Amino acid sequence: MSASGGGKAILAAFLANLGIALAKALAWALSGSASMLAEAIHSVADSGNQLLLMVGGRKAKRGADRSHPFGYGRERYVYAFVVSIILFSVGGLFAIYEAIDKLTHPHELDKTWWWLPIVVLVVAIGLESFSLRTAVKESNLVRDTGQSWVSFVRRAKAPELPVVLLEDVGALTGLTFALLGVGLTVITGNPLYDALGTLMIGILLVVIAIVLGVETKSLLVGEGATQADHDRIVDAINAGDEIEKIIHMKTLYLGPDELMVAAKIALNADKPLREAAVDIDAIEARIREAVPAARVVYIEPDVYRPSLDPEPSTDVFVLKSSD
Repeated sequence: MSASGGGKAILAAFLANLGIALAKALAWALSGSASMLAEAIHSVADSGNQLLLMVGGRKAKRGADRSHPFGYGRERYVYAFVVSIILFSVGGLFAIYEAIDKLTHPHELDKTWWWLPIVVLVVAIGLESFSLRTAVKESNLVRDTGQSWVSFVRRAKAPELPVVLLEDVGALTGLTFALLGVGLTVITGNPLYDALGTLMIGILLVVIAIVLGVETKSLLVGEGATQADHDRIVDAINAGDEIEKIIHMKTLYLGPDELMVAAKIALNADKPLREAAVDIDAIEARIREAVPAARVVYIEPDVYRPSLDPEPSTDVFVLKSSD
């Protein structure tokens, strides 16, 4: 997996979630806390999600073949989308179901083990904080200077880091809800607070899953270069004196680290074929230097004829990434 795939962040999140899931399950079994059961299922779902991301990263490494001439880079998007579905169904909906059940049939905490969920939650917050710290550190390696975290999650082409970031933030928030619910139940003796904490965890997971689903769906459908990369490509094409103008240009991400650029450019009508080929090679080299992710570049030379090639607006012929 490439650096932008956040392999360290995924591994840290997987190890943290696996240990936390076992501890939460034990705390639920001994104390009977609904919040602990919801959090245990949450951590199990997260552990499975990290495994899926790692599998997707491995499968995406396969080289191009006759069936898939542009390679398997988008497998990472597929697995990230599956992660959002699992988080929604296994994590969010189950927690909401458990909360409704405990609201209608209250269940008091065990008198002997009431303290165990609080200890587990405090330890889990520490482990999740370590996982989030790793994810932030990995993200900062690929995040543009001055780019907000919301913009990074929405525009990142490698899906693993946004997934892990959202999972870790959601896990810490969910742990806070669980700690609040269990703590109030211990203090007041009213199991209603434990059930409400579970409900808040479920709603949180559903919201995160929807955000992940929307963003990965956009990547699956096909996103073009960001506005910054688009401008760099245009500047690179126009940097030399080989062309008269760009007639059409489209970009498309074939995978998180592979951008396809297809451009129709106007050359001098009297230019010999050999010179045109040299000019195209120079343009391709400038594009790849300006945007290293532009690994697949197709340049079509033509003669600009306004009557046959009317110039459309930028929004018509350039596929930009969603904001």
